[in-house]
Amino acid sequence: MPEGDTVWRACQRLNQALGGQELVRTDFRVPTLATTDLSGRTVLEVVARGKHLLMRLSGDVTIHSHFRMDGSWHLYRPGEKWRGGASHQIRAVLETASWTAVGYRLPVLDLVATDAENSVVGHLGPDLLAPDFDRSLAIANLEAEPDRTISEALLDQRNLAGIGNFYRTEVCFLLGLHPWRPVSSVDLAAAVDLSRRLLKANLRNGTQVSTGVDRPGQRTWVFERAGKPCRRCRTTISTAMIGEPPRDRITYWCPACQPAVDSGTN
Repeated sequence: MPEGDTVWRACQRLNQALGGQELVRTDFRVPTLATTDLSGRTVLEVVARGKHLLMRLSGDVTIHSHFRMDGSWHLYRPGEKWRGGASHQIRAVLETASWTAVGYRLPVLDLVATDAENSVVGHLGPDLLAPDFDRSLAIANLEAEPDRTISEALLDQRNLAGIGNFYRTEVCFLLGLHPWRPVSSVDLAAAVDLSRRLLKANLRNGTQVSTGVDRPGQRTWVFERAGKPCRRCRTTISTAMIGEPPRDRITYWCPACQPAVDSGTN
């Protein structure tokens, strides 16, 4: 699933191409918006809120989308071949005189009044990439459920927005936290600060890196490295599902660098 930095980069590209431009044609290919025509409206700005993308238009209208697992927006010049996927995967086409934005496989696509955006993003905790990120509130949100595992708490967008499976896994490794460690035993300020630092460090990259080495096979400490030796101690990386279905997610950890706090943890 795309994480906060991926969505932020997509917003930057869309805003640079479409910001200030008038839509000359729109084509929504989802049942609820099939008859909607937004041509004639101006794209005011495109912003990210956690993993949500908000495209604000003139006339108090916002196009709200979420990538979930494999959604994406692609930009094309007039006459350029569209290469984001099969035509049946297209959910939206937004055309200006200079660019065409095509949304592929978007599982969440709807329209809301701009002054009512909280109806779709108001549940989110502080955005880790926002200039006005509220660190104290993010920590307080995490503290509210002291018995919850740190893995689940970091991934919960109601606590703080932008962290996905990659970042929560790598943050736990870098801080030596077993995935099932309870929130009450964690330095939450350190976890929040490291999460924000990693996300911001990757804003300009096309890839997500936590090791400092942006080369294939060397970008992560434990994420997607099940069965491989830990880069620090050579212990075999473990993997398991964590969380309650259907919100459970796979996690990775080094049993030596991230020891369980007691015999009651996995």
